[in-house]
Amino acid sequence: MTAAIILAVLVVLGVPLFIIIATSALYGFSRIDVDLSVIAIEIYRIADTPVLLAIPLFTLAGYVLGESKASERLVRLTDALLGWFPGGLAVVSLFACAFFTALTGASGATIIALGAILYPAMKQAGYAENFNLGLITSSGSLGLLFPPSIALILYGVIAQQMNIGQSVAIDDLFLAGLLPGLFMLMLLTAWSMYKSAGMHIRRSEFQWTRIFSALRESIWEIPMPFVLIGGIYSGYFAISEAAAVAVLYVLVVEVLILREVPLKKLPDIMRDSMVLVGGVLIILAVSLASTNYLIDTEVPARLFEFVKSKIDSQLTFLMLLNIFLLLLGMILDVFSALVIMVPLILPMAVGYNIHPIHLGIIFLANMQIGYFTPPVGMNLFIASYRFHKPVTELYASTIPFMFILMAAVLVITYWPELTMYLVKNKGG
Repeated sequence: MTAAIILAVLVVLGVPLFIIIATSALYGFSRIDVDLSVIAIEIYRIADTPVLLAIPLFTLAGYVLGESKASERLVRLTDALLGWFPGGLAVVSLFACAFFTALTGASGATIIALGAILYPAMKQAGYAENFNLGLITSSGSLGLLFPPSIALILYGVIAQQMNIGQSVAIDDLFLAGLLPGLFMLMLLTAWSMYKSAGMHIRRSEFQWTRIFSALRESIWEIPMPFVLIGGIYSGYFAISEAAAVAVLYVLVVEVLILREVPLKKLPDIMRDSMVLVGGVLIILAVSLASTNYLIDTEVPARLFEFVKSKIDSQLTFLMLLNIFLLLLGMILDVFSALVIMVPLILPMAVGYNIHPIHLGIIFLANMQIGYFTPPVGMNLFIASYRFHKPVTELYASTIPFMFILMAAVLVITYWPELTMYLVKNKGG
């Protein structure tokens, strides 16, 4: 009881999350007379994980891309290809935001970078104000399911360290996220086209010259995802090697060829990206150390037995899990949520015969929605700051998109084949 009070006081005082988790782990191990060096051993074990190299490398590549004009070129390219559709600019916004988030790993950065381009463009084209705000705010997090999403890699690292249930390979997670991610995009695309039909929208004309011009502008960025994904699935690259190739490619293109990112700015970019990575990795290390304590004291097993005594249906468990994850996404960023909650949820999910890969996609699909779920979804406040709108206006504008994506999450949850199809047939 005393320990719980101390931890509660630390939370109220705003003590960093990793200190709170480490304190709870140290206190727990000391109570069961386990040498406290296990914390240092756990941190070393994490540092010695080869695939972990991918996280700082992909993060750095994303930060460099975010500082370049790649976002503008991405918007011009998608507009040239899709802008002539009914609701074309809305569709452009969805796809551009999703893929920019996948590359940079940060949904907030997508709202800030692409919102400056897409919001005025959609307003000028005749889209309704609430529709514009809701679409950009909600689509900022859609890239979490697409490779090379940092969130997918982090979930894979945690699942591999826990080694519970069936094996989890990072490249399998990349495959597993594709169809659910595209499904969510297609539902929002259909909704956007439907809503646009009632607005007086100025659409772009389909012109081969615009397409060729946009392709020529993006000639250096277009090959990157194909090189990375193709290299991984052809066996030429391991995940960490693909991340190193991504950093080298981005630095050569954005710094040396296009010269949009000055050399003198690189140290600042590296510092900012590694501050984020350092925070994630230290939380990951102490969380897994804390997880070892929980396993030693059989907390996950007892938690599963308790839940099993109340809920005997896999379907009911999944429904309650979705509700819990939506609430979690409102109050925690995706990285903190992964490292804190996956060690507790994964053993229970495996006990209900849920594949760890399927659980990972369910987890991230919910976290995407949690980012903009009222009242405290993080993207709501980022969008409010970016577009100078009251956060209450953002609440109203995102509700239709939230319900559509909730319906998509239910399909992803209760139709495992949508997630597992590509994984099961990757050799075929």
